[in-house]
Amino acid sequence: MSAKEDLEINECQLSTIQVATHGETTTTGAVKVEKGRNWGWLLSGFICLNVLLLGIVLISGSVFNGTQISASHLQIFLILVVLLTTIWMVYYKAHTARVYRAVLYKDSHAGPVWLRAGLVLFGICSVIMVIFKIIYYVGYVECESPVKIVYPIVQAVFVIVQTYFLWVHAKDCIQLQQNITGCGLMLTLSTNLVVWMTAVTEESLHQTIIPSNSSSNTPHSFNLTEKAADMSDCKCSHDVCNVFENAYYYMYPFNIEYSLFASATTYIMWKNIGRQMDEHHNHHLKFSMWDVLVGPVAGLIILVVGLGTFIVYEVDVSKGDPIRKLEALTIYYSTNIVTILLMSIATLSGCIIFQLDKREHVSDKNPTRSLDVVLLVGASLGQFLICYFTIGAVLSSGVKGHVNKLSLVSSLLTVIQLCLQNAFLIKGLHREPFKETHTATVFTNSRVVQRDPERRASSIVPAYTLPILLLFQGRLSWKRRILKEICAFLLLCNVTLWIIPAFGARPQFDDTVGSDIYQFQTWVAVVNIGMPFGIFYRMHSVASLFEVCFAS
Repeated sequence: MSAKEDLEINECQLSTIQVATHGETTTTGAVKVEKGRNWGWLLSGFICLNVLLLGIVLISGSVFNGTQISASHLQIFLILVVLLTTIWMVYYKAHTARVYRAVLYKDSHAGPVWLRAGLVLFGICSVIMVIFKIIYYVGYVECESPVKIVYPIVQAVFVIVQTYFLWVHAKDCIQLQQNITGCGLMLTLSTNLVVWMTAVTEESLHQTIIPSNSSSNTPHSFNLTEKAADMSDCKCSHDVCNVFENAYYYMYPFNIEYSLFASATTYIMWKNIGRQMDEHHNHHLKFSMWDVLVGPVAGLIILVVGLGTFIVYEVDVSKGDPIRKLEALTIYYSTNIVTILLMSIATLSGCIIFQLDKREHVSDKNPTRSLDVVLLVGASLGQFLICYFTIGAVLSSGVKGHVNKLSLVSSLLTVIQLCLQNAFLIKGLHREPFKETHTATVFTNSRVVQRDPERRASSIVPAYTLPILLLFQGRLSWKRRILKEICAFLLLCNVTLWIIPAFGARPQFDDTVGSDIYQFQTWVAVVNIGMPFGIFYRMHSVASLFEVCFAS
């Protein structure tokens, strides 16, 4: 009996040792995987940081020096990183196509269709811009560096390959070769950011009006003095150089937005490395044009008025007449005040509806949503910067003249609108989508009985009014309908506020109160730093409003 008990005790001890050994092996394997993942993230972060810092050094040198560090040196660096990034994207595509089930999980929140459609649209415009650049620089091939022709060609190939890569793989949760993929994605991210900084710098210098040399018509580059000296004895070999130069500068806003969209999508892919997604997280959001009417109509009116104001502003300011310039500034600020005021009212109404909304808050962690919030708050700081500097300048000058009064009111309302819109979008992005409810329609002789589970009531209407009922009553509750109307209106208003500064309107330079108070160099730095972020904020708000509208 004692021998049998000893045998049972030994078996129990053996099984306990086996379980403990298996648990230790599993824990050790998980620790090794986590340690390898951390090393991969650290290495990819170092790659991104070094590429960005080197790019900033070359961009700054080409702007402020222009002799020891020229634009050609910067473009050689860009050619190198763009080629490396393109080669890696081709390798990733070939590897995932060759390996069976290389991507096991997809992030349903990453790369929504409207974001990828915007990426394709901006990518097409970027390729068109590059073609215009090539034609322009071919005209100066005898006196320009060949690098200025080679870089646009390489950039066009990069844009085409990257657009296809992000369209196909934006939702990937990579499980294979995680370290290599992480380094490749960080290289792609840093390359897009350097291209973005280069484009923003060139566009800002192109739009900056230097008082001592405002009448110069020389071609624009990073260093205006050096460019003017180099191009004084150089003539274009064809007659359309000026046309294509102006054309590709008008395409810069699309290229700038393309780089930022690509950077955001690449960052989400990097965050999804090694992530495992559950199928129940997928939300199939639908949208019907019958759901909204007032919001799109009001937004289109604002858009048309905004485009008209932009055209009038550009025409009047370009004539150089001080009286016409004051009239243009008055029209611009008046339109901006009306637009911002209406947006503030609509956004405040949306925030109130969210307070009444019974939908649950999103509990699961998602890198796409987190990045949206960070970008919204971060990008809005650029607009805050310009507004507060403008408020300080106008108050310091004593608020003289109706233009300064309008500028002050516009800046104050913009600050309020930014706070309200950020609150509205953050609340909307963190709400679960509405669950669809279907109205049951029962025909009883000459009457139609409708039972709506959301209203918990029935309504009896004559049968002959059924077509009108289906057309105007809609399928949404009043809260959902108002939210969609607000989102559609704010979306078109943000598009309007993106177009005006993105395509060259700079009232901050035409109204001299800022440069008079802070001196020209300081004011140029404030505007050229804050404006790109303000422009990106409007376009990113459009993408976030799409998300909130579809979830409503």
